[in-house]
Amino acid sequence: MRQYSDEQLMRMIIEKHGGALEEMYDRYAKLVYSFAMKTCKDTQDAQFAKEIVQLVFTRLWTTEIGYDSQRGLFVNWLLTITRNIAIDQLRKQKKHAAVVPFEPSVWERLPDHLQLQPEEIVSRKWLKQRIEQAYRYLSDSQTSLIQAFYWEGYTLSEIADRNGEPLGTVKSRLHQTLKILRKHMKSAGEEGSE
Repeated sequence: MRQYSDEQLMRMIIEKHGGALEEMYDRYAKLVYSFAMKTCKDTQDAQFAKEIVQLVFTRLWTTEIGYDSQRGLFVNWLLTITRNIAIDQLRKQKKHAAVVPFEPSVWERLPDHLQLQPEEIVSRKWLKQRIEQAYRYLSDSQTSLIQAFYWEGYTLSEIADRNGEPLGTVKSRLHQTLKILRKHMKSAGEEGSE
């Protein structure tokens, strides 16, 4: 397939010719990998860069729009995709590192004091109890939605795609879930203050 241009290969990829994707991978995997390593220079994580390569070529395979030669060189378009995916993944990593899992079983294993003042320890325990109490009022689908959106960093669109549901349905479920959490966390807080 070496005789095909990048633009021709992309058209073939959109038409789901697996050989075209393999050829594109052979041509550009090393470039995408090295660019991903430079983009995530803070982590310098080879595994992270490999994941970016996989996501980039998955994106090429699943895209319905593809490359437009009138908008610039193919390699620039490919590196823009790589950069965007790398930034998204870095944001997800930072989000994961900054949050505490929302499962009650995980809360139980958390240390209660991490160089905290006594009032902070009490406040964290109180918040933990309120969340655990409110959490039990959620259905499994609501629980997994909260987990995916707030703690795993998925967007609502990604969750909708993953579940095969309309985006509006997912937004509505999130709205209802937050109302339930707010209601039960508020009632738990009022009971605790009496």
